[in-house]
Amino acid sequence: MQVMKWSVIALAVAAGTTQMAVASEQSESKGFVEDSSLNLLLRNTYWNRDYNHGSPDVKTWGQAFIGTFESGFTQGTVGVGVDAFGLLGLKLDGGQDDMFELKSNGHRTDDVAQAGAAVKARFSNTVIKYGNQMPSLPVLAYDDSRLLPQSFTGTLVTSSEIEGLELNVGRFTQDSSMASSSSDSGELKSIDVYGGSYKINDRLSVALYASDIEDVAKKKYANVNYQIPLSDEQSLAFDFNIYKTKYDKGFVEGYTAVDPSDDNPDGTPGVRESRDNTIFSLAGTYAFGAHALTLAYQQNTGDDGYKYDIGDGGSAIFLANSYYSDFNAKDEKSMQLAYDLDFSAYGVPGLSWRSAYVYGWDIDTTSGQLDVGGKDNVKEREFFNQVKYTVQSGPAKDLALKARNSIYRTDRAYGDDLNEWRLFIEYPLSIL
Repeated sequence: MQVMKWSVIALAVAAGTTQMAVASEQSESKGFVEDSSLNLLLRNTYWNRDYNHGSPDVKTWGQAFIGTFESGFTQGTVGVGVDAFGLLGLKLDGGQDDMFELKSNGHRTDDVAQAGAAVKARFSNTVIKYGNQMPSLPVLAYDDSRLLPQSFTGTLVTSSEIEGLELNVGRFTQDSSMASSSSDSGELKSIDVYGGSYKINDRLSVALYASDIEDVAKKKYANVNYQIPLSDEQSLAFDFNIYKTKYDKGFVEGYTAVDPSDDNPDGTPGVRESRDNTIFSLAGTYAFGAHALTLAYQQNTGDDGYKYDIGDGGSAIFLANSYYSDFNAKDEKSMQLAYDLDFSAYGVPGLSWRSAYVYGWDIDTTSGQLDVGGKDNVKEREFFNQVKYTVQSGPAKDLALKARNSIYRTDRAYGDDLNEWRLFIEYPLSIL
């Protein structure tokens, strides 16, 4: 963690010697009301998970109302403001854990609602915000992939005083799951995050981040993204991401490798030794006209698999091969081949398609990851397809339709083959 801290400081100093400070955003503030916005997102979500064996099939249909208010900053040297959100999810049919809570009678709630707010202050181009937030950092990222978004409660400072450089430091002490009405439904004690990203030039950008999830894990993250224009309609892009994680002694989660000999006489889990993990992905994308081809390799090493949503949010996995499966098991290696098509070149702006095939191998399940008869060369594979369309004009302008399908197969003893559909209809309304 100390190495990462000094790396971020060094990055900031280097940036300061090569870039001029940007103009002050606070000096251009129009006022609390004048810069305010109020938006309502209508989201209709349908999920269908058809398991081939083992777990029962899951079908969920819900309607969400996601309201967000962002005030401007008052004028002056230091500006203040308020951000707030209101969430309401209604169950139309079915139900699952990550959309609707399970009641004591064994039935799911028919609705879920939550509200939150944060106060903020800005000096020059530095903003400090305290309260309910939805951060999106590589080591702390809220999940918005289902009906309602996840949120966290705490303090986050974001500074952009130097052109191209963004620095973040924060501490959060509560997290709320996507299916809960409580602002503290998770098991988070605290998480400290710090780091930053720097756009060196139009082609090259880098990022360094670190986090400390109390009694759970310490993480470090790095990213390098490099763009190479080949012609007016052709380019190459390379994206490298890496996480290094040290899980705290005693942390047991999900399919964590467990040695039964460590258990206490009464059968409760005993003290586990701390475990290390390193996972990285390298993706190369060749774009030509309306088309793009991506080839990616991802590899996991260490004493355990890569874990996230352990206090750091359901999207804290900035890796190439993350779809339905994240291909993040112990010792797993995976390759991806993907194809993207932008239909605007064929007269249909707003329409896009993505297909990807990911194959993972060398998964180690010999260390007791709930896998009876564990093996050291378990495989998994996923065929992913997604189509999105956003209406470009007319009365339904900005109406977005998205359909994604995953066909997943594995030879894990505890794994379930499945065919999954996720359908979304979203319509944003600007009220203020």
